[in-house]
Amino acid sequence: MTGGMLGFIIVGIIAFISAFFVVKSEDPVRSAIGLVVNFLAIAVAYFMLGAEFLGITQVMVYAGAIMVLFLFVVMILKLGSRDKVVDRAPLQRTAAILLGVALLAMVMSAVVGVDGAVASSVEVGPEFGKPQTIGKVLFTAYVWPFLLASILLLVGVVGSILLAKRKG
Repeated sequence: MTGGMLGFIIVGIIAFISAFFVVKSEDPVRSAIGLVVNFLAIAVAYFMLGAEFLGITQVMVYAGAIMVLFLFVVMILKLGSRDKVVDRAPLQRTAAILLGVALLAMVMSAVVGVDGAVASSVEVGPEFGKPQTIGKVLFTAYVWPFLLASILLLVGVVGSILLAKRKG
């Protein structure tokens, strides 16, 4: 076992434990902190795989912006450790567990394959996943979908501001 493989396994264990902590924690703030640890562990895994753009995006968008939004919601709603999550739908929990096991089985069958052999890795070039390569493709071949998505996001932000002003 190489050092890179050992590091990847350690990062995977940290991500798994922090995700379990997010689900099992009864305090919303501690759950959000566990989610930040999970996002950072996934970002480290992306960096270890050579996908720097995904790692940077993971840190900036998810561990930064999304978590700030989550913590603001927790503070605005004044959620604390005294607010317990009540299981009102035990059938929903059973369905979620069954769907999770089915998803795990599908992922494992894709990795292992029908014949029992582990799927071989795909050879990629040295520039794969680099921010420069993604930027060049994004702003040449996919410039129109990028512009349409940015206009759609702008309309969404302006619409939410107008709706908030109308209610206030």
